[in-house]
Amino acid sequence: MKAAAFDYVRPRDVGEALEALRAADAKPIAGGQSLGPMLNLRLARPKLLVDVSKIESLKQIKDEGDGWRIGASVTHAELEDRPLAGCQLLSKVARVVAYRAVRNRGTVGGSLAHADPAADWPLVLAALDATVRVIGPSGTRDLKADTFMTAAFTTQLRDDEIVESIRVPKLGPSARWGYYKFCRKTGEFPEAAAALLLDPPRRIARLFAGALDRPPQPLEAVARSVAEQGSASAETIGAAMARVAPGMGPAARKLRATAVQRAIAQS
Repeated sequence: MKAAAFDYVRPRDVGEALEALRAADAKPIAGGQSLGPMLNLRLARPKLLVDVSKIESLKQIKDEGDGWRIGASVTHAELEDRPLAGCQLLSKVARVVAYRAVRNRGTVGGSLAHADPAADWPLVLAALDATVRVIGPSGTRDLKADTFMTAAFTTQLRDDEIVESIRVPKLGPSARWGYYKFCRKTGEFPEAAAALLLDPPRRIARLFAGALDRPPQPLEAVARSVAEQGSASAETIGAAMARVAPGMGPAARKLRATAVQRAIAQS
């Protein structure tokens, strides 16, 4: 199929983009790796596409001392090819996002805004305690990554807002992390995923399960057990998964518990 007819604009800056988005049925586009197929399948039929991919302020990566600010239009490939001091894990995560052709065009901000429950960045950025900055006519808002996504394919973004940047805190030298996802075929969305961060000097222990039918879910008891004892029992993990995925069948829940165990083992 082909997309329904739409108009297209490429604004020069964020102000022009926000002005264009005030039109009825307008939708922003950057890499187009998710929206493009939706257009072709006519699952999305905007009257106007606002291309933000060339706005320079959305493509910058800035060192802010204790963290990195990553522009919404930074591609997965750019993070893959540029390990950031204190956040080198972002490069490793970017390396396993889909295929290189997708990573060359797909953007971090676009992934967050699309809010696919199985996507890499909503899960990993939640575990890293990142902050999402959105901008609209009323100014900017900073939202925690672990609450930015409210349901499958649903976020706190308003219709007249776009993601401006993501701020990721730098990890200490003794920090440990693990990220594991299970895919039946390389490059596909995972059927199970988990991300863990342990940063003792900052007293941080964060563990999230992903690839659910909802936003990534925190597993506080499991994270606390790993931080205090170095591991977590199968019973603790199983109880946590039963809490965050109560309607899931035993086989699917076991697969996700295994992803949690693998993420812990990597840390």
